[in-house]
Amino acid sequence: MSTHTTTEVTHYHVQKRRRAAFIEEWRKTHRTIVALEDVEMHPTERGSRVGVYVGADGDRPTRTMDALAHEIDPGTTTTLHRHSWDAMVFVVAGWGWTEIDGKRVDWGPGDSLHLPAWAWHRSGNDGDTTTRYLTFSSAPLLETMGMAVIEDAGHTPVSELPPRPAFSPGRDGADPYANRLRRLARDQEARRSGRLHTSWDELELRNTPRGTRTTFLLDRAIGYQASGITMAMFEIGPGRAQSMHRHPGEAWLYVVEGSGESYLGTEPEGGEKHPWKKGDIIVVDHFLWHQHINSHPEQTAKVVRIHMFDSLLETMRALCDPLVLFEEPPDHIRDAQAGDPSTIKWPALTRPTWP
Repeated sequence: MSTHTTTEVTHYHVQKRRRAAFIEEWRKTHRTIVALEDVEMHPTERGSRVGVYVGADGDRPTRTMDALAHEIDPGTTTTLHRHSWDAMVFVVAGWGWTEIDGKRVDWGPGDSLHLPAWAWHRSGNDGDTTTRYLTFSSAPLLETMGMAVIEDAGHTPVSELPPRPAFSPGRDGADPYANRLRRLARDQEARRSGRLHTSWDELELRNTPRGTRTTFLLDRAIGYQASGITMAMFEIGPGRAQSMHRHPGEAWLYVVEGSGESYLGTEPEGGEKHPWKKGDIIVVDHFLWHQHINSHPEQTAKVVRIHMFDSLLETMRALCDPLVLFEEPPDHIRDAQAGDPSTIKWPALTRPTWP
């Protein structure tokens, strides 16, 4: 006997209702600024404390990336774990270390690390002050595709842990399957040999046409092999602003030093300005015009920017072509908004402080 799967209304009405319900729920949890004081830290079985800036494990779910804060007390080593997504780390305070597949990386304030997908890792604090760092991961994107997996190994000796998932090497042949084996093998070999650490002492900030000076922290341009997450830092001069632009997708901006405000609006004029300060995260997850402004007359503001441009936006560009998904004003308007960064007396670059 044959059976039929039916709905009470047409697929058109089901999809329309489902899409409307999703966006209504999405808008309920949207926040433009997540203040430091709104991030509640919770003790975990791993031995650390964790707080959610942006992500489904807090009250601000996302679709592509999350942003968490972590603290480790002196004399503590976390449990080992690994997951199917990768993550980027930005250290805010204290001196500690992270072990990635058995390789120890020592870090301090302002340093950045990449935790590759399926790499066993744990962190420790051998010092006498609490360490604090932020992580930005692609977990929500993997959850969207039903491929998010996490495995905790407690304090199992590293020598007893299984390696990352195996993959087949490339093989000779001109058929599609041989081509796929070679292509995916090359990709895995590259991802497993990428850079893991950027020291604050290595950074060199350079002036940009947007009126700021900036540098990569974690990006394929400097040897990292991430899932598409990229992390950079920019500095805004006293009383100055970054020029306006807009793009789709989610982007987090963590305020390392300073205070200011961000303009967001559907048009270059008539939107709202949202104030921010050190320790806050600015959430840009709409196709809105936005501009970040340093309101302090004497001190610069440093902001770390994280987004999924390399993978997600490139995919969206291909899917939406000929729509333009990254926009900024004509050069003469951009330059008027940004001013000349070479006229700013930039301070010496010193490691971040906390609080």
